[in-house]
Amino acid sequence: MAINKIKNQANHFWPSFRFKTLLLIFVFQALIMTLAGSLLIFFGEMDFYSYTFWIIIGGLTAVSYAMNLLIFFYTAKPTRDLMAAITHTLGQPSGLIVPELNISKNERSGFNQALDYIINRPIINTNDQAAIADKLNEVQAKLSILTDILDTTSCGIVAINNQHEIAFSNKATPTFIDKNGKKSLGLIFNGVDTLETWIENCAESSLRAERVWTRISNNLPGQENRRFFDVVASYQKGRTTETVLILVDRTSVYSIDEDNLDFLSFAAHELRGPITVIRGYLDVLEDELTDEFVGDQHELFNRLIVSANRLSGYIDNILNTSRYDRRHLKVNLTESTVAAVYDTIKDDMQLRAGSQNRLLATEISNDLPTIAVDASSMSEVLSNLIDNAIKYSNEGGSINVSANLNGDFVDISVKDNGIGMPESVVSNLFQKFYRSHRSRETVAGTGIGLYISKAIVESHGGKISVRSEDGRGTTFTVSLPIYSTIADKLKSGDNSNEGLISEGRGWIKNHSMYRS
Repeated sequence: MAINKIKNQANHFWPSFRFKTLLLIFVFQALIMTLAGSLLIFFGEMDFYSYTFWIIIGGLTAVSYAMNLLIFFYTAKPTRDLMAAITHTLGQPSGLIVPELNISKNERSGFNQALDYIINRPIINTNDQAAIADKLNEVQAKLSILTDILDTTSCGIVAINNQHEIAFSNKATPTFIDKNGKKSLGLIFNGVDTLETWIENCAESSLRAERVWTRISNNLPGQENRRFFDVVASYQKGRTTETVLILVDRTSVYSIDEDNLDFLSFAAHELRGPITVIRGYLDVLEDELTDEFVGDQHELFNRLIVSANRLSGYIDNILNTSRYDRRHLKVNLTESTVAAVYDTIKDDMQLRAGSQNRLLATEISNDLPTIAVDASSMSEVLSNLIDNAIKYSNEGGSINVSANLNGDFVDISVKDNGIGMPESVVSNLFQKFYRSHRSRETVAGTGIGLYISKAIVESHGGKISVRSEDGRGTTFTVSLPIYSTIADKLKSGDNSNEGLISEGRGWIKNHSMYRS
Protein backbone atom coordinates (compact mmCIF):
# COMPACT_ATOMS: atom_id res chain seq x y z
CA MET A 1 0.00 0.00 0.00
CA ALA A 2 2.84 2.40 0.83
CA ILE A 3 4.44 1.83 -2.59
CA ASN A 4 1.15 2.51 -4.43
CA LYS A 5 0.75 5.74 -2.47
CA ILE A 6 4.25 6.83 -3.50
CA LYS A 7 3.49 6.05 -7.13
CA ASN A 8 0.27 8.08 -7.10
CA GLN A 9 1.95 11.03 -5.46
CA ALA A 10 4.80 10.96 -7.97
CA ASN A 11 2.38 10.73 -10.93
CA HIS A 12 0.33 13.75 -9.83
CA PHE A 13 3.20 15.92 -8.71
CA TRP A 14 4.16 17.46 -12.09
CA PRO A 15 0.62 18.47 -13.26
CA SER A 16 -0.10 20.00 -9.86
CA PHE A 17 3.25 21.79 -9.74
CA ARG A 18 2.83 23.16 -13.29
CA PHE A 19 -0.75 24.39 -12.68
CA LYS A 20 0.12 26.15 -9.41
CA THR A 21 3.21 27.80 -10.88
CA LEU A 22 1.41 29.10 -13.99
CA LEU A 23 -1.44 30.39 -11.83
CA LEU A 24 1.01 32.30 -9.67
CA ILE A 25 2.66 33.78 -12.78
CA PHE A 26 -0.74 34.93 -14.14
CA VAL A 27 -1.84 36.49 -10.83
CA PHE A 28 1.43 38.32 -10.16
CA GLN A 29 1.67 39.49 -13.79
CA ALA A 30 -1.87 40.92 -13.60
CA LEU A 31 -1.01 42.72 -10.37
CA ILE A 32 2.17 44.17 -11.86
CA MET A 33 0.40 45.42 -14.99
CA THR A 34 -2.41 46.93 -12.93
CA LEU A 35 0.16 48.76 -10.79
CA ALA A 36 2.05 49.95 -13.88
CA GLY A 37 -1.14 51.28 -15.53
CA SER A 38 -2.20 53.04 -12.31
CA LEU A 39 1.14 54.79 -12.06
CA LEU A 40 0.97 55.98 -15.68
CA ILE A 41 -2.51 57.44 -15.10
CA PHE A 42 -1.57 58.90 -11.68
CA PHE A 43 1.39 60.85 -13.04
CA GLY A 44 -0.66 62.08 -16.04
CA GLU A 45 1.34 60.29 -18.65
CA MET A 46 -1.66 58.42 -20.09
CA ASP A 47 -5.42 58.60 -20.26
CA PHE A 48 -7.33 55.49 -19.17
CA TYR A 49 -9.64 55.78 -22.22
CA SER A 50 -6.92 56.33 -24.79
CA TYR A 51 -6.03 53.66 -27.35
CA THR A 52 -2.35 54.29 -26.74
CA PHE A 53 -2.66 53.38 -23.06
CA TRP A 54 -4.28 50.03 -23.81
CA ILE A 55 -1.89 49.24 -26.66
CA ILE A 56 1.09 49.82 -24.35
CA ILE A 57 -0.43 47.88 -21.43
CA GLY A 58 -1.50 45.00 -23.71
CA GLY A 59 1.89 44.85 -25.43
CA LEU A 60 3.78 44.86 -22.15
CA THR A 61 1.44 42.19 -20.77
CA ALA A 62 1.90 39.93 -23.78
CA VAL A 63 5.69 40.32 -23.85
CA SER A 64 5.95 39.84 -20.08
CA TYR A 65 3.74 36.72 -20.13
CA ALA A 66 5.78 35.25 -22.97
CA MET A 67 9.11 35.92 -21.21
CA ASN A 68 7.85 34.51 -17.88
CA LEU A 69 6.52 31.38 -19.58
CA LEU A 70 9.82 30.86 -21.37
CA ILE A 71 11.74 31.30 -18.11
CA PHE A 72 9.36 28.92 -16.33
CA PHE A 73 9.62 26.13 -18.88
CA TYR A 74 13.42 26.53 -19.03
CA THR A 75 14.01 26.51 -15.28
CA ALA A 76 11.35 23.88 -14.56
CA LYS A 77 12.63 21.44 -17.18
CA PRO A 78 15.07 19.67 -14.75
CA THR A 79 12.19 19.17 -12.33
CA ARG A 80 10.00 17.75 -15.10
CA ASP A 81 12.82 15.45 -16.25
CA LEU A 82 13.40 14.21 -12.68
CA MET A 83 9.71 13.45 -12.22
CA ALA A 84 9.65 11.67 -15.59
CA ALA A 85 12.62 9.54 -14.49
CA ILE A 86 11.04 8.79 -11.11
CA THR A 87 7.63 7.79 -12.51
CA HIS A 88 9.41 5.64 -15.11
CA THR A 89 11.41 3.90 -12.38
CA LEU A 90 8.26 3.34 -10.34
CA GLY A 91 6.57 1.81 -13.40
CA GLN A 92 3.77 4.38 -13.39
CA PRO A 93 2.52 5.85 -16.75
CA SER A 94 2.56 9.65 -16.57
CA GLY A 95 2.61 11.03 -20.13
CA LEU A 96 6.03 12.56 -19.46
CA ILE A 97 8.81 11.74 -21.90
CA VAL A 98 11.81 10.05 -20.29
CA PRO A 99 14.77 12.41 -20.88
CA GLU A 100 17.82 11.44 -22.89
CA LEU A 101 20.88 10.83 -20.71
CA ASN A 102 23.52 11.73 -23.27
CA ILE A 103 22.35 15.22 -24.24
CA SER A 104 25.43 17.43 -24.25
CA LYS A 105 23.81 20.02 -21.98
CA ASN A 106 23.07 17.38 -19.34
CA GLU A 107 26.58 15.97 -19.63
CA ARG A 108 28.16 19.41 -19.17
CA SER A 109 26.11 20.17 -16.05
CA GLY A 110 26.44 16.66 -14.61
CA PHE A 111 22.64 16.35 -14.52
CA ASN A 112 22.85 13.14 -16.54
CA GLN A 113 24.46 11.37 -13.53
CA ALA A 114 21.43 12.11 -11.35
CA LEU A 115 19.08 10.92 -14.08
CA ASP A 116 21.14 7.77 -14.66
CA TYR A 117 21.08 6.95 -10.93
CA ILE A 118 17.26 7.21 -10.86
CA ILE A 119 16.46 5.53 -14.19
CA ASN A 120 18.75 2.56 -13.69
CA ARG A 121 17.44 1.70 -10.23
CA PRO A 122 15.36 -1.51 -10.24
CA ILE A 123 11.65 -0.98 -10.91
CA ILE A 124 9.42 -1.83 -7.97
CA ASN A 125 6.47 -3.92 -8.95
CA THR A 126 3.46 -4.01 -6.68
CA ASN A 127 3.10 -7.69 -7.45
CA ASP A 128 6.44 -8.31 -5.69
CA GLN A 129 5.06 -7.45 -2.24
CA ALA A 130 5.05 -11.09 -1.17
CA ALA A 131 8.61 -11.58 -2.42
CA ILE A 132 9.76 -8.51 -0.53
CA ALA A 133 8.05 -9.72 2.63
CA ASP A 134 9.70 -13.14 2.21
CA LYS A 135 13.08 -11.47 1.82
CA LEU A 136 12.55 -9.42 4.97
CA ASN A 137 11.55 -12.53 6.88
CA GLU A 138 14.68 -14.28 5.61
CA VAL A 139 16.88 -11.40 6.80
CA GLN A 140 15.15 -11.34 10.18
CA ALA A 141 15.64 -15.10 10.53
CA LYS A 142 19.36 -14.74 9.81
CA LEU A 143 19.62 -11.91 12.35
CA SER A 144 17.81 -14.07 14.89
CA ILE A 145 20.28 -16.92 14.29
CA LEU A 146 23.21 -14.52 14.66
CA THR A 147 21.77 -13.13 17.89
CA ASP A 148 21.28 -16.66 19.24
CA ILE A 149 24.89 -17.51 18.40
CA LEU A 150 26.18 -14.38 20.15
CA ASP A 151 23.99 -15.09 23.17
CA THR A 152 25.34 -18.62 23.57
CA THR A 153 28.98 -17.53 23.90
CA SER A 154 30.47 -16.82 27.33
CA CYS A 155 32.23 -13.76 25.92
CA GLY A 156 30.46 -10.44 26.21
CA ILE A 157 30.09 -8.52 22.94
CA VAL A 158 29.20 -4.82 23.00
CA ALA A 159 28.75 -2.22 20.25
CA ILE A 160 28.90 1.44 21.31
CA ASN A 161 27.80 4.17 18.89
CA ASN A 162 29.36 7.59 18.34
CA GLN A 163 26.99 9.07 20.93
CA HIS A 164 28.63 6.82 23.57
CA GLU A 165 25.45 4.77 23.89
CA ILE A 166 25.25 0.98 23.90
CA ALA A 167 23.72 -0.03 20.56
CA PHE A 168 24.01 -3.78 21.12
CA SER A 169 25.08 -6.22 23.82
CA ASN A 170 24.64 -9.97 24.13
CA LYS A 171 23.47 -11.89 27.19
CA ALA A 172 26.97 -12.53 28.54
CA THR A 173 27.60 -8.79 28.87
CA PRO A 174 27.04 -7.41 32.39
CA THR A 175 24.62 -4.53 31.86
CA PHE A 176 21.97 -2.69 33.85
CA ILE A 177 19.40 0.04 33.25
CA ASP A 178 20.43 3.35 34.82
CA LYS A 179 18.15 5.94 36.41
CA ASN A 180 17.60 7.58 33.00
CA GLY A 181 16.31 4.33 31.52
CA LYS A 182 19.40 3.74 29.37
CA LYS A 183 21.40 0.54 29.18
CA SER A 184 24.77 0.89 30.92
CA LEU A 185 27.84 -1.29 31.12
CA GLY A 186 28.27 -2.86 34.56
CA LEU A 187 32.07 -2.88 34.80
CA ILE A 188 34.28 -1.44 37.52
CA PHE A 189 37.52 0.18 36.39
CA ASN A 190 40.08 1.04 39.05
CA GLY A 191 41.70 4.46 38.92
CA VAL A 192 41.50 6.99 36.08
CA ASP A 193 42.41 4.55 33.30
CA THR A 194 38.83 3.73 32.38
CA LEU A 195 37.11 2.64 29.18
CA GLU A 196 35.04 5.82 29.02
CA THR A 197 38.12 8.05 29.32
CA TRP A 198 39.90 6.03 26.62
CA ILE A 199 36.99 6.38 24.19
CA GLU A 200 36.80 10.14 24.82
CA ASN A 201 40.53 10.46 24.14
CA CYS A 202 40.18 8.40 20.95
CA ALA A 203 37.33 10.61 19.74
CA GLU A 204 39.58 13.66 20.15
CA SER A 205 42.82 12.40 18.64
CA SER A 206 42.58 8.97 16.94
CA LEU A 207 41.19 7.41 13.78
CA ARG A 208 41.81 3.82 14.88
CA ALA A 209 42.91 2.43 18.23
CA GLU A 210 42.89 -0.73 20.30
CA ARG A 211 43.26 -1.31 24.01
CA VAL A 212 43.17 -4.21 26.49
CA TRP A 213 42.23 -4.13 30.19
CA THR A 214 42.70 -7.19 32.38
CA ARG A 215 40.99 -8.35 35.57
CA ILE A 216 37.96 -6.02 35.29
CA SER A 217 35.10 -7.07 37.56
CA ASN A 218 31.38 -6.40 37.43
CA ASN A 219 30.83 -6.32 41.21
CA LEU A 220 32.71 -5.38 44.35
CA PRO A 221 34.22 -8.05 46.64
CA GLY A 222 31.54 -9.73 48.72
CA GLN A 223 28.75 -9.06 46.21
CA GLU A 224 26.98 -11.96 44.52
CA ASN A 225 27.71 -13.18 40.98
CA ARG A 226 31.07 -11.42 40.82
CA ARG A 227 32.78 -12.06 37.48
CA PHE A 228 36.11 -11.03 35.98
CA PHE A 229 36.81 -10.07 32.38
CA ASP A 230 39.66 -9.17 30.11
CA VAL A 231 38.25 -6.31 28.04
CA VAL A 232 39.44 -5.88 24.44
CA ALA A 233 38.35 -2.57 22.87
CA SER A 234 38.55 -1.62 19.18
CA TYR A 235 37.84 1.95 18.06
CA GLN A 236 37.36 3.31 14.53
CA LYS A 237 36.20 6.87 13.95
CA GLY A 238 33.29 7.36 11.57
CA ARG A 239 31.58 3.99 12.01
CA THR A 240 27.98 3.86 13.18
CA THR A 241 29.26 1.73 16.05
CA GLU A 242 32.62 3.35 16.64
CA THR A 243 33.64 1.10 19.53
CA VAL A 244 33.37 -2.68 19.71
CA LEU A 245 34.17 -4.53 22.95
CA ILE A 246 34.96 -8.18 23.53
CA LEU A 247 34.65 -9.21 27.19
CA VAL A 248 36.53 -12.48 27.77
CA ASP A 249 35.22 -14.14 30.93
CA ARG A 250 38.27 -15.07 33.06
CA THR A 251 36.39 -15.64 36.31
CA SER A 252 37.69 -19.18 36.71
CA VAL A 253 41.28 -17.89 36.55
CA TYR A 254 41.11 -14.61 38.44
CA SER A 255 38.72 -15.74 41.18
CA ILE A 256 41.46 -17.99 42.53
CA ASP A 257 43.66 -14.94 43.14
CA GLU A 258 40.73 -13.05 44.65
CA ASP A 259 39.96 -15.93 47.02
CA ASN A 260 43.63 -16.07 47.92
CA LEU A 261 43.57 -12.33 48.60
CA ASP A 262 40.62 -12.73 50.96
CA PHE A 263 42.52 -15.44 52.80
CA LEU A 264 45.71 -13.37 52.80
CA SER A 265 43.81 -10.36 54.16
CA PHE A 266 42.52 -12.47 57.03
CA ALA A 267 45.99 -13.90 57.64
CA ALA A 268 47.57 -10.43 57.42
CA HIS A 269 45.27 -9.16 60.16
CA GLU A 270 46.43 -12.04 62.35
CA LEU A 271 50.12 -11.57 61.49
CA ARG A 272 50.21 -7.82 61.96
CA GLY A 273 50.30 -8.07 65.76
CA PRO A 274 53.17 -10.59 66.02
CA ILE A 275 55.33 -8.84 63.41
CA THR A 276 54.89 -5.54 65.25
CA VAL A 277 56.10 -7.23 68.43
CA ILE A 278 59.07 -8.75 66.59
CA ARG A 279 60.10 -5.40 65.15
CA GLY A 280 59.81 -3.82 68.57
CA TYR A 281 62.07 -6.44 70.20
CA LEU A 282 64.59 -6.09 67.35
CA ASP A 283 64.78 -2.34 67.98
CA VAL A 284 65.31 -2.93 71.69
CA LEU A 285 67.96 -5.60 71.10
CA GLU A 286 69.78 -3.40 68.60
CA ASP A 287 70.07 -0.62 71.18
CA GLU A 288 71.26 -2.98 73.93
CA LEU A 289 73.61 -5.27 71.95
CA THR A 290 75.20 -2.91 69.42
CA ASP A 291 78.41 -2.59 71.45
CA GLU A 292 78.70 -6.35 71.87
CA PHE A 293 78.45 -7.35 68.18
CA VAL A 294 81.62 -8.78 66.66
CA GLY A 295 82.50 -9.62 63.07
CA ASP A 296 79.48 -10.07 60.81
CA GLN A 297 76.97 -10.10 63.68
CA HIS A 298 76.05 -6.46 63.22
CA GLU A 299 75.41 -6.97 59.48
CA LEU A 300 73.35 -10.11 60.16
CA PHE A 301 71.28 -8.26 62.73
CA ASN A 302 70.67 -5.43 60.25
CA ARG A 303 69.43 -7.97 57.72
CA LEU A 304 66.99 -9.30 60.30
CA ILE A 305 65.63 -5.79 60.76
CA VAL A 306 65.37 -5.22 56.99
CA SER A 307 63.53 -8.52 56.52
CA ALA A 308 61.14 -7.78 59.40
CA ASN A 309 60.40 -4.35 57.96
CA ARG A 310 59.87 -5.84 54.52
CA LEU A 311 57.48 -8.44 55.91
CA SER A 312 55.58 -5.67 57.67
CA GLY A 313 55.39 -3.80 54.35
CA TYR A 314 53.95 -6.85 52.59
CA ILE A 315 51.30 -7.15 55.28
CA ASP A 316 50.37 -3.48 54.89
CA ASN A 317 50.16 -3.92 51.10
CA ILE A 318 47.79 -6.85 51.41
CA LEU A 319 45.54 -5.01 53.85
CA ASN A 320 45.50 -1.86 51.71
CA THR A 321 44.71 -3.84 48.57
CA SER A 322 41.67 -5.29 50.31
CA ARG A 323 40.59 -1.81 51.38
CA TYR A 324 41.08 -0.42 47.87
CA ASP A 325 39.09 -3.19 46.20
CA ARG A 326 36.18 -2.46 48.51
CA ARG A 327 36.38 1.29 47.77
CA HIS A 328 37.34 2.11 51.35
CA LEU A 329 40.73 3.67 50.62
CA LYS A 330 39.95 7.10 51.99
CA VAL A 331 42.56 9.13 53.83
CA ASN A 332 42.95 12.45 55.61
CA LEU A 333 45.43 14.75 53.92
CA THR A 334 47.50 17.36 55.74
CA GLU A 335 50.05 19.95 54.66
CA SER A 336 53.61 18.64 54.61
CA THR A 337 56.73 18.48 52.45
CA VAL A 338 58.28 15.73 50.34
CA ALA A 339 61.42 15.96 52.46
CA ALA A 340 59.44 15.39 55.66
CA VAL A 341 57.69 12.34 54.21
CA TYR A 342 60.95 10.85 52.98
CA ASP A 343 62.65 11.45 56.33
CA THR A 344 60.26 8.91 57.90
CA ILE A 345 61.73 6.10 55.77
CA LYS A 346 65.21 7.48 55.00
CA ASP A 347 67.14 5.32 57.47
CA ASP A 348 65.26 2.17 56.56
CA MET A 349 65.82 2.78 52.83
CA GLN A 350 69.54 3.35 53.33
CA LEU A 351 69.72 0.17 55.36
CA ARG A 352 67.92 -1.84 52.68
CA ALA A 353 70.14 -0.44 49.93
CA GLY A 354 73.32 -1.04 51.91
CA SER A 355 72.39 -4.61 52.76
CA GLN A 356 71.92 -5.31 49.01
CA ASN A 357 75.15 -3.49 48.01
CA ARG A 358 73.29 -0.65 46.27
CA LEU A 359 74.01 3.08 46.41
CA LEU A 360 70.96 5.23 47.30
CA ALA A 361 71.26 8.97 46.53
CA THR A 362 68.60 11.62 47.22
CA GLU A 363 68.05 15.10 45.84
CA ILE A 364 65.02 16.56 47.63
CA SER A 365 65.04 20.29 48.35
CA ASN A 366 63.40 21.76 51.44
CA ASP A 367 62.39 24.78 49.33
CA LEU A 368 59.76 22.90 47.31
CA PRO A 369 56.09 23.91 47.84
CA THR A 370 54.15 21.93 50.42
CA ILE A 371 51.89 19.07 49.34
CA ALA A 372 48.64 17.56 50.64
CA VAL A 373 49.58 14.13 51.91
CA ASP A 374 48.88 11.29 54.28
CA ALA A 375 52.49 10.72 55.37
CA SER A 376 52.03 7.07 56.35
CA SER A 377 50.42 6.05 53.04
CA MET A 378 52.80 8.06 50.87
CA SER A 379 55.85 6.74 52.69
CA GLU A 380 54.57 3.27 51.80
CA VAL A 381 54.47 4.28 48.12
CA LEU A 382 58.04 5.62 48.19
CA SER A 383 59.17 2.54 50.10
CA ASN A 384 57.62 0.28 47.45
CA LEU A 385 59.23 2.17 44.57
CA ILE A 386 62.68 2.31 46.17
CA ASP A 387 62.48 -1.33 47.21
CA ASN A 388 61.63 -2.29 43.61
CA ALA A 389 64.56 -0.19 42.35
CA ILE A 390 66.87 -2.02 44.75
CA LYS A 391 65.57 -5.45 43.71
CA TYR A 392 65.83 -4.79 39.98
CA SER A 393 69.19 -3.01 40.03
CA ASN A 394 72.47 -4.68 39.30
CA GLU A 395 75.04 -5.46 41.99
CA GLY A 396 76.70 -2.19 43.01
CA GLY A 397 74.11 -0.15 41.07
CA SER A 398 72.76 3.26 42.06
CA ILE A 399 69.23 4.48 42.82
CA ASN A 400 68.40 8.19 42.63
CA VAL A 401 65.43 9.73 44.44
CA SER A 402 64.60 13.32 43.45
CA ALA A 403 61.78 15.85 43.66
CA ASN A 404 61.02 18.79 41.37
CA LEU A 405 58.29 21.37 40.83
CA ASN A 406 56.15 20.74 37.73
CA GLY A 407 53.40 23.36 37.35
CA ASP A 408 50.78 22.77 40.06
CA PHE A 409 52.38 19.44 41.00
CA VAL A 410 55.50 18.21 42.73
CA ASP A 411 57.09 15.28 40.88
CA ILE A 412 58.90 12.65 42.94
CA SER A 413 61.09 10.37 40.82
CA VAL A 414 62.79 7.09 41.69
CA LYS A 415 65.35 6.15 39.03
CA ASP A 416 67.53 3.10 38.72
CA ASN A 417 70.00 1.94 36.09
CA GLY A 418 69.07 -1.72 36.36
CA ILE A 419 67.62 -4.35 34.08
CA GLY A 420 64.70 -2.23 32.80
CA MET A 421 61.56 -3.57 31.16
CA PRO A 422 60.19 -4.06 27.63
CA GLU A 423 57.09 -2.09 26.61
CA SER A 424 54.85 -5.15 26.88
CA VAL A 425 55.65 -5.35 30.60
CA VAL A 426 55.38 -1.60 31.28
CA SER A 427 51.78 -1.45 30.01
CA ASN A 428 50.66 -4.02 32.62
CA LEU A 429 52.72 -2.95 35.63
CA PHE A 430 49.88 -1.47 37.68
CA GLN A 431 47.58 -4.48 37.31
CA LYS A 432 46.88 -6.39 40.50
CA PHE A 433 49.01 -9.56 40.88
CA TYR A 434 50.83 -8.86 37.60
CA ARG A 435 54.41 -10.10 37.43
CA SER A 436 56.44 -10.68 34.28
CA HIS A 437 57.91 -14.11 33.59
CA ARG A 438 61.41 -12.77 34.24
CA SER A 439 60.56 -11.22 37.62
CA ARG A 440 58.70 -14.34 38.77
CA GLU A 441 61.83 -16.40 38.14
CA THR A 442 64.40 -14.07 39.67
CA VAL A 443 62.76 -11.76 42.25
CA ALA A 444 60.44 -12.55 45.15
CA GLY A 445 57.21 -10.57 45.50
CA THR A 446 53.41 -10.62 45.46
CA GLY A 447 52.63 -8.41 42.46
CA ILE A 448 50.41 -5.97 44.37
CA GLY A 449 52.92 -3.31 45.47
CA LEU A 450 52.54 -1.11 42.37
CA TYR A 451 48.79 -1.72 42.25
CA ILE A 452 48.29 -0.35 45.75
CA SER A 453 50.86 2.42 45.16
CA LYS A 454 48.76 3.62 42.24
CA ALA A 455 45.65 3.51 44.41
CA ILE A 456 47.30 5.56 47.16
CA VAL A 457 48.66 8.17 44.73
CA GLU A 458 45.29 8.59 43.05
CA SER A 459 43.59 8.86 46.44
CA HIS A 460 45.81 11.96 46.90
CA GLY A 461 44.53 13.47 43.63
CA GLY A 462 47.82 12.63 41.93
CA LYS A 463 49.10 10.23 39.31
CA ILE A 464 51.92 7.73 38.91
CA SER A 465 53.79 7.00 35.68
CA VAL A 466 56.75 4.94 34.54
CA ARG A 467 59.42 5.12 31.84
CA SER A 468 61.63 2.15 31.16
CA GLU A 469 63.93 0.67 28.54
CA ASP A 470 64.95 -2.95 28.49
CA GLY A 471 68.48 -3.24 29.84
CA ARG A 472 68.82 0.48 30.66
CA GLY A 473 66.85 1.06 33.83
CA THR A 474 63.50 2.40 34.97
CA THR A 475 62.11 5.67 36.31
CA PHE A 476 58.87 5.88 38.34
CA THR A 477 57.36 9.34 38.84
CA VAL A 478 54.73 10.26 41.42
CA SER A 479 52.98 13.60 40.80
CA LEU A 480 51.21 15.14 43.80
CA PRO A 481 49.21 18.41 43.77
CA ILE A 482 50.60 21.41 45.59
CA TYR A 483 48.71 22.00 48.83
CA SER A 484 47.56 25.51 47.91
CA THR A 485 45.78 24.24 44.78
CA ILE A 486 43.46 21.90 46.70
CA ALA A 487 43.43 23.52 50.16
CA ASP A 488 39.86 24.79 49.80
CA LYS A 489 38.53 21.33 48.89
CA LEU A 490 40.31 19.76 51.82
CA LYS A 491 39.14 22.35 54.33
CA SER A 492 35.53 22.00 53.19
CA GLY A 493 35.76 18.24 53.79
CA ASP A 494 37.59 18.30 57.11
CA ASN A 495 40.85 17.29 55.35
CA SER A 496 39.26 14.16 53.88
CA ASN A 497 40.17 13.14 50.34
CA GLU A 498 36.45 12.82 49.49
CA GLY A 499 36.64 16.12 47.58
CA LEU A 500 39.26 14.61 45.26
CA ILE A 501 37.26 11.46 44.48
CA SER A 502 35.44 11.53 41.13
CA GLU A 503 32.26 9.51 40.79
CA GLY A 504 31.73 7.38 37.70
CA ARG A 505 29.48 8.80 35.02
CA GLY A 506 27.95 7.96 31.68
CA TRP A 507 27.21 4.46 30.50
CA ILE A 508 29.75 2.57 32.61
CA LYS A 509 29.30 1.54 36.24
CA ASN A 510 32.62 3.15 37.00
CA HIS A 511 33.64 3.29 40.64
CA SER A 512 37.03 4.62 39.68
CA MET A 513 37.41 7.02 41.94
CA TYR A 514 40.63 8.45 42.85
CA ARG A 515 41.58 11.42 40.74
CA SER A 516 41.73 15.19 40.93
